[in-house]
Amino acid sequence: MNHLVKNKNTKQFYLEKTKLILPGLLTAFIVAVVSKIIAIWFPTLGAATIAILLGILLGNTFLKNPVLEQGTKVAESKLLEFSVVLLGATVTFQTIAHIGLKGGVFILLQMVLTIVAAYVIGVKMQFSDNMALLMAGGNAVCGSSAIASIAPAIHAKEEEKGQIITLVNLLGTILMLLLPLIGSVIYGSQILAKSALIGGTLQSVGQVVASASMINGEVVELSMLFKIMRIMLLVGVVYFFGKFKQRKMVAVSDSESSPKQKNTALPWYIIGFVLFCIINSAIHLPEQFSQTAHFFSGWFEITALAAIGLRLDFQKFFKEGKRFLIYGLSVGLIQIGLAIGLIYLLHL
Repeated sequence: MNHLVKNKNTKQFYLEKTKLILPGLLTAFIVAVVSKIIAIWFPTLGAATIAILLGILLGNTFLKNPVLEQGTKVAESKLLEFSVVLLGATVTFQTIAHIGLKGGVFILLQMVLTIVAAYVIGVKMQFSDNMALLMAGGNAVCGSSAIASIAPAIHAKEEEKGQIITLVNLLGTILMLLLPLIGSVIYGSQILAKSALIGGTLQSVGQVVASASMINGEVVELSMLFKIMRIMLLVGVVYFFGKFKQRKMVAVSDSESSPKQKNTALPWYIIGFVLFCIINSAIHLPEQFSQTAHFFSGWFEITALAAIGLRLDFQKFFKEGKRFLIYGLSVGLIQIGLAIGLIYLLHL
């Protein structure tokens, strides 16, 4: 009898959860379908870019509804993660070799210099130590995901985390639209250089995909490889930030014991991407499998980007004030300058 009651409660729980998720998830998918149709007439812009822009427009006007919150959140995070995993089935180590040692050096230098610049500017502008570190990590690694991972390690407050996530998302949206234009003007037909600029600078995976889609599929693939290299360094960033904060706390008060740092693992979707890439490189997956993976990856990606747009609330950005916007734009300009300088110096 207890077993039957337990099963009934479990079914009820999942039914309620589905009801919460379905409206937002379906809305994001419908926006994705509409974007695909619009892209037929605007192929240069591409369905991915149209999805996020249409999402922003609708999410701040007609579709600004709390009922969609849960579903768009699932679409934004989970679908994009599955999209990245499936992308691994279309990539081999031969593709990764295009980035080369210089690409690895570029990412390492870009990340380190971005962290230093964002932290120094934050401290100079009298933001809290935690906020400066969150801004540094969010911009250097992978936006909101990095901020969520770093926050427990440095014992940041929820308010600090929320403010920086808002700022990083705003900056990422601006750069997402600007970088394809900057890349095309400076680098012309140089695919690797444009991929490094986008994949080495933009904050979130979704922004990288949307921005690179404005150019072409090859740039999407290479940009994602640069981006994945950054995400794979997340564990190291979290570890060093935690140690840095502990030392500062010890310096302030030797009598207080340093809080224990929370362990952070690599995101599961990066592990999935790498595993698929290894399998595809070792046995070369059948063409039909790769095409199917590419098809689903594309739909997951566009639906996730539509959800990102739907969740982007401009009112939150304007509430943060002028000082926040100046901080964000300053970091963004430095990131672009660093990327262009390093691409030139390393001859990417």
